[in-house]
Amino acid sequence: MKIFYGVQGTGNGHITRARVMAEALYAAGIDVHFQFTGRPKDSYFDMAVFNGFQVRTGLTFNTHNGQVSYLKTAIEAKPITFIRDIQSLDLSDYDLVISDFEPVTSWAAKRQNKQVLGIGHQYAFGHTIPRAGSDPLANLVMKYFAPADRGIGLHWHHFGQPILPPIIETPAMPHTFFKHKVVVYLPFEDTQEVFQLLAPFKDFDFYMYTPDVQESPYEHIACKALSRAGFMQDLLDCGGIISNAGFELASEALQLGKKILAKPLHNQMEQISNAAALQQLGYGHVMKDLNATAIGNWLKVDHAVHITYPNVAQIITQWLQDGMPEMNTDFINNIWDNVNVLQVKH
Repeated sequence: MKIFYGVQGTGNGHITRARVMAEALYAAGIDVHFQFTGRPKDSYFDMAVFNGFQVRTGLTFNTHNGQVSYLKTAIEAKPITFIRDIQSLDLSDYDLVISDFEPVTSWAAKRQNKQVLGIGHQYAFGHTIPRAGSDPLANLVMKYFAPADRGIGLHWHHFGQPILPPIIETPAMPHTFFKHKVVVYLPFEDTQEVFQLLAPFKDFDFYMYTPDVQESPYEHIACKALSRAGFMQDLLDCGGIISNAGFELASEALQLGKKILAKPLHNQMEQISNAAALQQLGYGHVMKDLNATAIGNWLKVDHAVHITYPNVAQIITQWLQDGMPEMNTDFINNIWDNVNVLQVKH
């Protein structure tokens, strides 16, 4: 089987999910080629697992100070380049096309009458799941940004719908962790503003990962460059995370039993919906804006949710090898029966 796999590269969550899928597909002996869009090639990091990959411009969302700007997104879009990207992508040699919400791949496949399998969190929004912050424009983006003929939606809970658990790495639980160590990942916020926000909480050590690395003026706040290996090491032994409401990082935190404080991007329906789901499920805490009081209250929380998820990447890979049969109720239920949710004390 030969697969072309397109991945939305604007956020690191899609890439994290693709890394796990890449390892499972390669292990099964499947020939898979990856394409990433949404950021310049030199902005990607820790990409060795993909054994070489294509990069095209694609489409991305403009963010500023913690919110999506649809006006700037429209102004900075490059429609001619996008159309050329679609026209130049030849999918004729591939048995299967997969899109993790990547528009060039999806639209190129449509143009060439190739069926697209969508794998990702966004495809869960085709079902009845917690949804907030919707508006007509957001709904159109979700439907037409990277359309798929068949979608495998992913979420932290099934909500009675035919969706699967997250695709995440399944590392061994750390033997020790430091409850006063907090990982901070707020890449869409102003770095200086985050410094000031965390400054009063001197009884905690904050490990702040950002694309905009600056020298920290505070001993208890470390500002670190984006690195998958470094980030995972800090995530393994921390007590909790403060982050935007991206799906993949929250999934990893739940799998490791870390407490979560999420600040969703404004005007971004997916993140606002993720925050709503975290609250509804009791899996995490939410602040609508950067708020010192909310952080102070969250730092006092002495418990977290630990969820053991099965190896969904391996399950999907086997399903692909089996010819992509219908995912009936028994198939879905069997997967969720292997999900274990526990409350843990810190």
